[in-house]
Amino acid sequence: MTFPVLSIITFTPLVAALIILLIPANRKNETRALALASAAFTLVLSLWVYFSYDQTTAGYQFVEKYDWLPALGVSLHFGVDGISAPLVLLTGVVMFTGVLISWGDDHPHVMAGIQDRPREFFAFLFILAWGVLGVFVSLDLFMLIFFYEIAVFPMYLLIVIWGWNVTREYAAMKLTLYLLIGSVIALVGALAMYMAQYQNTGALSFDMLTMESAGFSQSFQIIWFLPVFLGFAVLGGIWPFHNWSPDGHVAAPTAVSMFHAGVLMKLGAFAALRVGIMLLPEGAKYWQWLIMAFAAIAVVYGAYVAFVQMDFKYMVGFSSVSHMGLVMLGFSTFNADGLLGSGLQMFSHGAMTALFFAVVGMIYDRAHTRQIPELGGMSKVMPFATVGFIIGGLVSMGMPLFSGFIAEFPIFMGVWQVHWFVAVVCSISIVITAAYIMRNIRQVFFGNMPEKFEGHITDITVLDKVAIATLCIFMIVIGLYPKFMAPMVQTGVEYVLRLLGGS
Repeated sequence: MTFPVLSIITFTPLVAALIILLIPANRKNETRALALASAAFTLVLSLWVYFSYDQTTAGYQFVEKYDWLPALGVSLHFGVDGISAPLVLLTGVVMFTGVLISWGDDHPHVMAGIQDRPREFFAFLFILAWGVLGVFVSLDLFMLIFFYEIAVFPMYLLIVIWGWNVTREYAAMKLTLYLLIGSVIALVGALAMYMAQYQNTGALSFDMLTMESAGFSQSFQIIWFLPVFLGFAVLGGIWPFHNWSPDGHVAAPTAVSMFHAGVLMKLGAFAALRVGIMLLPEGAKYWQWLIMAFAAIAVVYGAYVAFVQMDFKYMVGFSSVSHMGLVMLGFSTFNADGLLGSGLQMFSHGAMTALFFAVVGMIYDRAHTRQIPELGGMSKVMPFATVGFIIGGLVSMGMPLFSGFIAEFPIFMGVWQVHWFVAVVCSISIVITAAYIMRNIRQVFFGNMPEKFEGHITDITVLDKVAIATLCIFMIVIGLYPKFMAPMVQTGVEYVLRLLGGS
């Protein structure tokens, strides 16, 4: 039997969470050290999977299968393809950097990190990571939905207990209701697929590889595609079901915002692709125009609303809606270029938005405000954070030599091949994004520092710098050397296109 690397990656956060809960509450540094060691171990294993992946073959690798409830056809069936392997790596990166950001700073003017009950915080954060990793590696539909629910449930507690502002209970409840309603609708669709497969094949199985060849009728696919796709896509922030997302981003503590925008939104997009498009391809083709319309509105609307924000964190939150719209836009092309761009954009946006929220959190911890007009001159005392934010900004703007360009260019190429007018309309977002990114860099980092901050703003910690550098490295490497990721994503895209009938 092969080494069960995916099982170990998936269950490491759960085991770590249970051990962390056994540590006495007053031993905060031991808790943080164990959390960092667990996150580093997960990151190392995800890197090993990434670099061991055979890019010459499409399909699933590192496959493991353990029967769990054979009478109902439920099994722990794990595997990664060229689209999910980078997302496992992304989860490892965000998990590692999120722990670093949450470590804390003992400076009297700084309220950084998680000082209140870090034991419970890291336990919930790691349960969230367990669910995320489970979705990315699951090839069994029942287990995918199980892990999906696990990933949603800790968000409420993480925001309500450790959140930032007075609206955190409202934001947490709004997020939870949106995501749970979406997942219940998707679950109904999944059960319909399960029963249809049983009628077609006589076999009770949630195995998605079996479902791919279950012969769902065209009418069945047309009826059930939208509930399944949109049910999952709510978590991907698709318009008009995006409204929970910016509020959730803003109310969450920094590491949770990083997870939320960096990984959780990819979870929704990935599940919508894996279950909606790949299992119901005829339904996807029928509703292609609607997905493209929703995605195009999200791209332009998200960019414009980000442009008018005065709250630094809301700006990043609406920017995420716009950039996730690009992922959905690439999905809706059903061609090689668009899907390749979407696969790359999920990783690029995950690293970029985690970096953005990390830097915004560092500034808020020191300045105690997120209002852009009240900030200024941060580059004088936080030069490393300034460089990190500028790199993230260049990625967000889709500048050449950074991962954003490598991801967005194929998406626009793919859209042009389907509807050139949609590509032209969505390109407006590039200009708006450049405008708000450059304006905020000038105001927050290079404007005049207000007198009330003089002598009170301190530089970020060494751990913060390690987190920023880790996230920046991936965005720069993919931009300078696309072969680092593009051929791998291409293998996953080939598999999706095969299921779509080579369209």
